[in-house]
Amino acid sequence: MTVSLKVLSLLLSYPSDELQQAAPELRAALAGEGLLDAAAHPGVYALIDQLAGRELLDLQERYVLLFDRTRSLSLHLFEHVHGESRDRGQALVDLQALYAEHGLVVEAKELPDYLPLFLEFLSTRPLGEARGLLAQPLHVLTALRERLVKRGSDYAAVFAALEALADGAASAEDLAAARAEPDDDPTDLAALDRDWEEAAVTFGPGLGGPGDAGAGQEGCPKAEAMLKQMGADAAAAAPRSR
Repeated sequence: MTVSLKVLSLLLSYPSDELQQAAPELRAALAGEGLLDAAAHPGVYALIDQLAGRELLDLQERYVLLFDRTRSLSLHLFEHVHGESRDRGQALVDLQALYAEHGLVVEAKELPDYLPLFLEFLSTRPLGEARGLLAQPLHVLTALRERLVKRGSDYAAVFAALEALADGAASAEDLAAARAEPDDDPTDLAALDRDWEEAAVTFGPGLGGPGDAGAGQEGCPKAEAMLKQMGADAAAAAPRSR
């Protein structure tokens, strides 16, 4: 179990009271495992402090504005690669099959390409394998970090940490394509209306999607259940005295 990947997954999940209360445990878990690059610590710790210290409603409003209402910051990875095309549907099916092969059951209302869910899966895999899989969407992670930096968002630190963990480099072609995605402004209502005037795409049974009941915030991984495991995982990761 790679505790740091689970912590980063939680930090990208919808803010909750449980997440705020667990902030000291998240810090301790990262420090205990010692996996993150030293350069990533200040930014990630600053985000944890923000999540712990700000009003929950403010945090939730900020999260929705960034990741739900800003299409270019969507946490659904394949949306940045395939848009809403049917190619994304097949990619989702393939990713869900990978999860199932390794025993991770995805609820119907959760799309497999949701980044916190992907990181939760990676946290259960051997570190070398997880780092290799993390490199596959590296171009998307880099583009998301750059957009968050432009907005002055503390969430950029999580993406910087993921880039450092990934085993590999994004190709120049893939990175150029990711950076070319229009960076929309969620306060431009006319532009939002134009962007979302598309036919709904059916991803197939068990994959949720825009038309499924419960899609949206309820589709997040179960942060409470993940948080309950943090204490045990952190203890397992900590060095044992002889």
